Amino acid sequence: MPRLNEFNQPIGDPLLQWTPRQAPTPTTLQGQFCRLEPINAKRHGPELFAALSTAPDDRDWTYLFSEPFATMGALMAYLESIQSSRDPLFFAIVDSKTQSAVGYLTLMRVDPNFGVVEVGNVYYSPLLQRTPAATEVQYMLMKHVFETLGYRRYEWKCDSFNAPSRSAALRLGFTFEGIFRQAVIYKSRSRDTAWFSIINSEWPVIKAALETWLSEDNFEPDGTQCMSLVNIRQRLVSRVPTGLPTARQ
Repeated sequence: MPRLNEFNQPIGDPLLQWTPRQAPTPTTLQGQFCRLEPINAKRHGPELFAALSTAPDDRDWTYLFSEPFATMGALMAYLESIQSSRDPLFFAIVDSKTQSAVGYLTLMRVDPNFGVVEVGNVYYSPLLQRTPAATEVQYMLMKHVFETLGYRRYEWKCDSFNAPSRSAALRLGFTFEGIFRQAVIYKSRSRDTAWFSIINSEWPVIKAALETWLSEDNFEPDGTQCMSLVNIRQRLVSRVPTGLPTARQ
């Protein structure tokens, strides 16, 4: 039941101890399969161009705001224009085995006052797609946002037609919140935007599921997963007692 004020109107949970949070700053996040580094054109440009050049066609760019980079010069110019940005804040994804950049993503639409941030501008090259590192990237950013920065809400948005992105969000544990109709114009076309989120009270179970999935015990010698992330999370949720108060900030 919601709390009621003196006029018998339902109101939200009190946040008397809440204070604005720090905005994300350039930092390196180290994982088992990959690490995130502040993006740098000179350091990451040639590696990223080599990685994106492994794609057989340009389908991975259909739902991104950027166009494909046909030349190294075009990519370098783009990276030079965004490497000092703080919102969005760009990270290069560096493979731990090859020590080469294989993708990038950002924290964006940062609202320190309310503790809200979005993950976006996600580009996974074929060298990163469908690998444990692709999941670990999201785990590391979520952990940084909820535990280091102390944010309350982590958002994922995409074109409503982008079925792979919507599926990825649900797999990772995001909750679908609805469609914002005609929210954006990009590439000379209209976009309905699908909204997803994770809030801090959901993070403990989502974190436990991600850590279990990423553990060595969850993979066969050939790299095949033993249990899916969704099944792991469902098992964890079924063990959480119901009717207990949830800590909120």
